[in-house]
Amino acid sequence: MSDRAAALLNQLEAIVRREAWEQRERLERQWSLPLEERVRTGKAIEGLRYAGINEETGNFAMTCPTNHSRFREGDHVFLHRGRLLLESPVEAILELDDEQYLEFSSQGVNLQQVIDGAGPWIADEGYLDLSSYYLQALAEIADREVGRTRILPLVLGDLGPGVDYGRYERGWAAASDAGLNESQAEAVGQAYATGLVHLIQGPPGTGKTVVLAHLARLLVEEGERVLVTALTHRAINNALNKIAQVASDLPACKIGPPACADDLLVSHYLSFDQSRFGELSGGYVIGATPFATCTDRLGEVEFDTVLFDESSQITLPLAMMGMLVGKRYVFVGDDQQLPPVAAVRDAPLLARTSIFGYLVGRGYETMLTQTYRLNDVLAAWPSRRFYANLLQPAPTVGERRLSLGAVPGQWQEILDPAHPAVWVDLQQRNTTVRSRREADVVAGLVRGLLAGGVPAHEIGVISPYRAQGRQVRSQLRRSLPDPAVRRAIIADTVERMQGQEREVILVSLATSSPHFAAQLADFFFQPQRINVTVTRPRTKLIIVGSRSVLQVEAEDPELCEWVHLFRDMAQSCTLRLVGRGTS
Repeated sequence: MSDRAAALLNQLEAIVRREAWEQRERLERQWSLPLEERVRTGKAIEGLRYAGINEETGNFAMTCPTNHSRFREGDHVFLHRGRLLLESPVEAILELDDEQYLEFSSQGVNLQQVIDGAGPWIADEGYLDLSSYYLQALAEIADREVGRTRILPLVLGDLGPGVDYGRYERGWAAASDAGLNESQAEAVGQAYATGLVHLIQGPPGTGKTVVLAHLARLLVEEGERVLVTALTHRAINNALNKIAQVASDLPACKIGPPACADDLLVSHYLSFDQSRFGELSGGYVIGATPFATCTDRLGEVEFDTVLFDESSQITLPLAMMGMLVGKRYVFVGDDQQLPPVAAVRDAPLLARTSIFGYLVGRGYETMLTQTYRLNDVLAAWPSRRFYANLLQPAPTVGERRLSLGAVPGQWQEILDPAHPAVWVDLQQRNTTVRSRREADVVAGLVRGLLAGGVPAHEIGVISPYRAQGRQVRSQLRRSLPDPAVRRAIIADTVERMQGQEREVILVSLATSSPHFAAQLADFFFQPQRINVTVTRPRTKLIIVGSRSVLQVEAEDPELCEWVHLFRDMAQSCTLRLVGRGTS
């Protein structure tokens, strides 16, 4: 192993150890704060009481008098009686948050404590320490031949892929015959023909999961064993479901916990051994997280090709973990969308760079160029600012507009389908991470959309902050009496919306103070965050905020460019002013 390779592994190991240590230190400092302060800042919920088991999901329910937490569905929490640092907490995942009614799942053996125990419980922020899996994978990279001769040379740029032209022709023809567009067929052909690695850049709505599914079909039909993996179970499930739709007779299954398999169209097993796929003589698709390859679930199972979906959010150590079990690698992602989330705020660039971002630009990537999501107005700005004007709406969607019936008069101008991108200026100046008035306006617009016939599941609300997401959900709870309607409307941060789309997206900026925005400029004005936010809707984008935030002056040259980008985005929207009397 070269000195450069050893240095890279040492850097990655140091990053993993530091992130694990700092995450634990941060939480222990937080847990040591008075309960009143943790509750006030949204970092804990008090007064929780056991309320039974949901027979349909197996989750256990709890109720509380008030819930102003920053928690959201999918978060890990520790449930305890008030002495978190001294007792063994119940480790759980928040599965449903409906203000005072919450549901949790837990694999812990101490769940019986919650069922049998009397008195109130406290929920504090929890975490999973996965550092041992990362360190194990990095050690195997150094020890195993595939790590020393393929993975490290590839990452360091010392090894590139060869392309089999005959396979390229067959792959391109098969994809074209299946109805894929030109750029999609090109991506399938290139990825099918590579001898080592290929990157597929999928801008918003360009059908990257469809491309992945057709590629998987070709590989399996040739007898290959294919692993489909990603950072999240949701992404893996989406990819497997698309594969099932493209080729229903293809042998495919998911390996992992049952709680993450409720929406699957393919079989699910706890472990590879249970699946009996190992007895098959031909090819197959297995879906699993990279962590499963380090456990008894999928340990020692090898694959011909590993397909990484949403790889622009996968760090180098996590990617290497998955690469260890394969011979060829296809990374599907978009480095113009959100990068990996680092646990440490001042983490080095290597910790904040995805495997896709690390490899892109080396000459073995294909970009998908036709969006089936964004209409012509919504596609124009991101195409110009992020995709060199290459991203174009498909002919069937370019002129598509929001279908809307009669709406209340006060919202008609804002919801007018003739204006796909609208900025609603509330003319506030001093709000920071929360705005009750913005939440009121968002709730009013949601009611208007519902009255106009837009289905609840086609409406999404995005805010930069969890606190504003909670504020919006609280307003919707008060104004929409039907729980099923409320739950169908997602209101969360952009991180939870990446990979999703809705007919209408409302954005609640919350921040109107230029001074506060300047302090958070590296977060608030991050280009990838802006790009993902404005590319979630199909026909209507409504930004609710105050244009006073555009007055930010940044000293750092890079942040100054980000602010100018944000202003350019604002100028691409139709402006609507809302007076203080509107609610």
